[in-house]
Amino acid sequence: MLRKGRGAGTNDAGRFESRSVEKVDDGWDLAPEPEAPFQTIVSPVRAKSILTRNDSPDIGFDQTINPYQGCEHGCIYCYARPNHGYLNLSAGLDFETRLFAKVNAAELLDAELRRRSYRPLFTMIGASTDCYQPIEKDYRITRSVLEVLARFRHPVGIITKGVLIERDLDLLAALARDRLVTVGITLTTLESGLKRSLEPRAASPAARLKVMRQLADAGVPVRVMFSPVIPFVNDGELEAVLEAGRDHGATSASYVLLRLPHEVKALFRDWLDAHLPLKAEHVMSLVQQMRGGRDYDARFGARMKGEGAFADLIAQRYRLAARRLGLDRPRFEPDCTLFRVPSAGGQGSFGF
Repeated sequence: MLRKGRGAGTNDAGRFESRSVEKVDDGWDLAPEPEAPFQTIVSPVRAKSILTRNDSPDIGFDQTINPYQGCEHGCIYCYARPNHGYLNLSAGLDFETRLFAKVNAAELLDAELRRRSYRPLFTMIGASTDCYQPIEKDYRITRSVLEVLARFRHPVGIITKGVLIERDLDLLAALARDRLVTVGITLTTLESGLKRSLEPRAASPAARLKVMRQLADAGVPVRVMFSPVIPFVNDGELEAVLEAGRDHGATSASYVLLRLPHEVKALFRDWLDAHLPLKAEHVMSLVQQMRGGRDYDARFGARMKGEGAFADLIAQRYRLAARRLGLDRPRFEPDCTLFRVPSAGGQGSFGF
């Protein structure tokens, strides 16, 4: 069932759900009750740790910080949706309506960076949740985390679709002066109509391009991320998206093929049936051609780029476009040598 402003149409139980509910006919023959709207519920939580080490060779950062769990943007393809199963919640509507805010994130981060054994590593904010989703406006957890990283002069990357990042240009510009920050803006499509169904509560393509320009003008390195590439849905926009990013200040680019782990497979198939029924069979046929005949292949080295003729074609198109547009630069190399531990409790100047 489609719900306005939401990505998923279902709220099926997660893999680890310990309870199940089944509707049965009790013989009363009453009119069905209307579906209750799914409101966004935010639960403040106190996390036990905030830094998560990365052991994947497919991605270019060493550890992550996720200020929130769940994401109101509601992107139907989000590979992080199955993480809600660990909370006995659904990867469907629960993921985009039952959100958790790690209110002690900055406190935890400060303590972890002060450990004598700690060594600075390139840290990405927002790998499993958008750190600038709408609730950041009130909770300001991402802002507080950036303030800690700035005090320690710690290298950081950010991945987002959220234009609220412009609020933090002061911090980002200061970090950029010492080559301590890079920002990746995900731009999945330039078509507003497709964006509304794929990523219902994310910023418009035009708004993301505008914030790219603001970041670039402030001296912050910006990468345009064409992700995910969905065959027969948005793959035809690859060159146009990269060019639009370049025209709005991006100096590098990347792409990732559609990933459908665990519950995301069924959610994405439901989305196709609801929004692109005439294309659905062909889309999934191409997906499976790139995934060894399955909906998903989780192997390192294959999960991000796929395999086969269609995946090779996407890779070739990307290489040619990135080279032509001057976006084929090496990965951002942060400067870890500037890291220092400030005096305990010091909240004053960032010292840039």
